[in-house]
Amino acid sequence: MTMLRDPSVKYTAFPQVPLANREWPTRVTTKAPIWLSTDMRDGNQALIDPMDAEKKARFFDLLVRVGLKEIEVGFPSAGATEFDFISGLVRNGRIPDDVTPQVLTQSRADLIRTSFDSLAGAKTAIVHVYNAVSPGWRQIVFGMEMPEIKAIAIEGAKQLRDNAARLPQTNWRFEYSPETFSTAELDFSLECCAAVMDILQPTAENPIILNLPATVEAATPNIYADQIEYFAKNLPNRDRALISLHTHNDRGTGVAAAELGLLAGADRVEGCLFGNGERTGNSCLVTIALNMYTQGIDPCLDFSNIDEVIATVEYCNQLPVHPRHPYGGELVYTAFSGSHQDAIKKGFAARERQNDERWHVPYLPIDPADLGRSYEAVIRVNSQSGKGGVAWVLEQDKGLKLPKKMQASFSHIVQALADETSRELGAEDIWGAFETAYLTVENKRFQLVDWSESHAGSDRIFAGKLTIEGTPRTVSGRGNGLMSSVIAALSESGGPIMDIVDYSEHAIGQGSGVQAAAYVECRTADGRSLFGCGLDTDVATASVRAILSAANGA
Repeated sequence: MTMLRDPSVKYTAFPQVPLANREWPTRVTTKAPIWLSTDMRDGNQALIDPMDAEKKARFFDLLVRVGLKEIEVGFPSAGATEFDFISGLVRNGRIPDDVTPQVLTQSRADLIRTSFDSLAGAKTAIVHVYNAVSPGWRQIVFGMEMPEIKAIAIEGAKQLRDNAARLPQTNWRFEYSPETFSTAELDFSLECCAAVMDILQPTAENPIILNLPATVEAATPNIYADQIEYFAKNLPNRDRALISLHTHNDRGTGVAAAELGLLAGADRVEGCLFGNGERTGNSCLVTIALNMYTQGIDPCLDFSNIDEVIATVEYCNQLPVHPRHPYGGELVYTAFSGSHQDAIKKGFAARERQNDERWHVPYLPIDPADLGRSYEAVIRVNSQSGKGGVAWVLEQDKGLKLPKKMQASFSHIVQALADETSRELGAEDIWGAFETAYLTVENKRFQLVDWSESHAGSDRIFAGKLTIEGTPRTVSGRGNGLMSSVIAALSESGGPIMDIVDYSEHAIGQGSGVQAAAYVECRTADGRSLFGCGLDTDVATASVRAILSAANGA
């Protein structure tokens, strides 16, 4: 079998929704939805090795810390392990008063009763009943007609009502899903939901949750948004229902579908941290929440330590978070490309000069520090990198702020090293190359032992003890400043003839004992540019070392 040249003979384009005057394209999200984590149910049933009780407890605690107020804790009718864990959360007082546990069950009397029993004694709880309503499931899976499917929904609603009356000590809330909503006839989904509402009699103060899942994502996100808006506009007693979204990622647009579904009028979003779930996964709650955050909206979820969240999720799921996963991946704030690195470096420099907290750093839609990430890994160096990236690493790792021309010169050295090693260069590699090129004096022609300075009228006289080509020498030179007198001393001792083109210096860190960094660019008689760097607690000594460093580069 190969891909068809005319796939229309096998696959049918998804039909458009008959929605006139759609409103969602012009709406703007202004607040966070109600969030429901399905990690412990939908996510768990998609794992190769489902979580044991210890992992489930750890995951539950993480969800509470992150700020989830509604958590689907499992599928209690699936077996004793699920039931015992859920009832244990209630029995042992593990559920905070402001957190509502939820369980899922098919629309069958025995399974619904078991689900209620698992949460008996909880302060408040949600029981979620579903049955599939779309043509594919009706005709292929169940062999039923619409009236039979609707009767299943009605019987499920009656069971919800009667079991809640059986256990009145808990404040029971109800959720109903016309499962496979996104591939079902919209009017039939509305008919089933209206019938369920007629049985349960929700109010505006105690609304039912109507979950409209894209059980299998089958169309573009705009069509899902049309479905949600159509449903919301045609649902009787809309004020007595919370519309919930449960998107999957079969087409790779689960997050987009949920975002557009919110614009279309939904109140609630169901999903998993980092998009775990069956097949290609559920929509990612982290991505949706932090997308809102970057638009200035408080998502009411806290990912201030996103690496801790990732570590727990990876441990419990035994699945890695992809290095390119939005916001959480190891590489999502990292630039290797030289042009990207230069833009980011300039963005951070501009941020130091601005007078407000507005975030305007190119290529970074969010400040990694807001999520507990450092800036050290924002720029990493390989053979694709440029001068800005190399300079950034030195500044972040060692506090050195290389002048632009020196950045360009040193980047050639790093580029050669990257080409030679054919791997990413770490901060240690770059620092080692910098030391070798500019700071190390062993086996270099000029080495400083000691020096002093005196004045003769307007001139300054440098008197130095150097080791030149392994031999101790006393040298001296006269100039109109310290550095010109050092250059004069070198040229009179057989060193290169140079002129100073540029000089800069800065302190590394703060306090009385900090080091000074001095940088110099010199030009030789034949027009070559030489760069030098000197480090010392004394800024004058640092400048002397910078001149010798440049001379050694000759």
